[in-house]
Amino acid sequence: MKVYKDIFTGDEMFTDTYKMNLADDVIYEVFGSLVTRNQDNIVLAGANPSAEEEDEGADASVESGVDVVLNHRLQESFAFTDKKSFTLYLKDYMKKVLEHLQQTAPAEVDVLKTNMNKAMKDILGRFKELQFFTGESMDIDGMVAMCEYRQVDGEIVPVLMFFKHGLQEEKL
Repeated sequence: MKVYKDIFTGDEMFTDTYKMNLADDVIYEVFGSLVTRNQDNIVLAGANPSAEEEDEGADASVESGVDVVLNHRLQESFAFTDKKSFTLYLKDYMKKVLEHLQQTAPAEVDVLKTNMNKAMKDILGRFKELQFFTGESMDIDGMVAMCEYRQVDGEIVPVLMFFKHGLQEEKL
């Protein structure tokens, strides 16, 4: 199994146990699913529990959300109130990523420069549909993942997007 960590904060962002796609050679798209967890029991969205399993009252230990977010303790960020604030973050973040790449993987610099503008223009066009997540440390100077809901095979699926060059791959 591979774990993908933020190169600046060391926060675990996701693993290769999820369905993934590499878009434009710069953005990992990780396909999650909506889950509800009751203590150690996991109920997938749309599941129909039997009558014996249904709870009569509210249970304080129930959590619901996107499995990738819950499993890796990603934290929702409300720092980006508009496209301009997110664009400013991206410029600073990409500058740090480029500096890091020039020292660690110079061959990847051109790939990032060539493909990132196209990918981000497309993503920024859907800004109002995005949710933003940081790693567990909630360090906004690190990577901010984006989440949107897409129609995949007739179902609405949460898709988290991570910057490939801002991740460190660790094999377990």
